[in-house]
Amino acid sequence: MVALNTPVCDFGWQAADFDLPATDGSRHSLATLRGPNGLLLMFICNHCPYVKAVLDRVCRDAGALQGLGIGVGAIMSNDPAEYPEDSFANMARVAVERGFPFPYLFDETQDVARRYGAVCTPDFFGFNSRLELQYRGRLDASGRMPAPPDARRELLEAMRLVAETGRGPQQQVPSVGCSIKWRH
Repeated sequence: MVALNTPVCDFGWQAADFDLPATDGSRHSLATLRGPNGLLLMFICNHCPYVKAVLDRVCRDAGALQGLGIGVGAIMSNDPAEYPEDSFANMARVAVERGFPFPYLFDETQDVARRYGAVCTPDFFGFNSRLELQYRGRLDASGRMPAPPDARRELLEAMRLVAETGRGPQQQVPSVGCSIKWRH
């Protein structure tokens, strides 16, 4: 397992559109996911220990962000032929078992991950209401360890600022996680 860090936020980068299938049988694009105050897109998967460690907190914070008018969606771009735990059927199972409050989308061609420059799981992209990138940081300081009860909720704080002002914090700590598993 190789741990990678995400690049620094490219403030103002415009979200790239997509049309992807979700585990619930629907399809989603930027238009269907965005909220009136912005959008959080997360590149996640089922097998990554970093994602597994934060998934409950991701679901908790996603619900809070939706209450602030931020749309939320998760995208799985790994190659399920090499990582069967990340198959579409397993994505659907995990989404139900964990009670995802957001659509879980399958990027089978990996084109969306490439257009976004996603490098790891989890990789968070926080956009304002104009779909301009304002956050490319981590959920919190825990990495793949359990978070202490008083852990600062960096993603939630940043996206709350985006919802209120349209701008993300100037200081952001990159996310860390397993590399995207690209097709050969």
